[in-house]
Amino acid sequence: MSAAVAHRGERRWLTRPETAADAAAVRRVVLSAFPTAAEADLVDALREDAAWLPGLSFVAAAPDGEIAGYALLTRCRVGGAAALALAPVAVLPAYQRQGAGGAAVEAALAAAAGRGERLVVVLGHPEYYPRFGFERASRHGVTAPFEVPDEALMALVLDGPGPVPSGAIEYPAPFGV
Repeated sequence: MSAAVAHRGERRWLTRPETAADAAAVRRVVLSAFPTAAEADLVDALREDAAWLPGLSFVAAAPDGEIAGYALLTRCRVGGAAALALAPVAVLPAYQRQGAGGAAVEAALAAAAGRGERLVVVLGHPEYYPRFGFERASRHGVTAPFEVPDEALMALVLDGPGPVPSGAIEYPAPFGV
């Protein structure tokens, strides 16, 4: 299950679910995109946690096959109901601002929608995530378990069954919150 995704007129990226063989390359991407190893360590810890959902960790590959972008969705809870957390999203510096991250995010969100998921939350840049349909989580009654600027906590409602969850986000244990 792979697809070529062009994000907003940018180059096309081959996206596919992460495989076990990708773990080292994914770690390299995440390490290169953040100032500390915390996010890469989080991904490794989530792989061993019940929050990990096979098929919701996506890579975007460059034409030569190098993994350039990454997006991860894991199980969280919102007000006690099942939801997904998008974190981290990472791109190798050489491929930033070329659509690799966007392609991985779009592929992961499409997979989540295909599974009938209802809600995805993200804590991130309010200038970036609205392009995927995210809006302030507070509009849906979703809150973080810690202080965060309202515009940085966002939610995306998918066309899944049932009501949209609301309440406080309960992150999986590896998030440490």
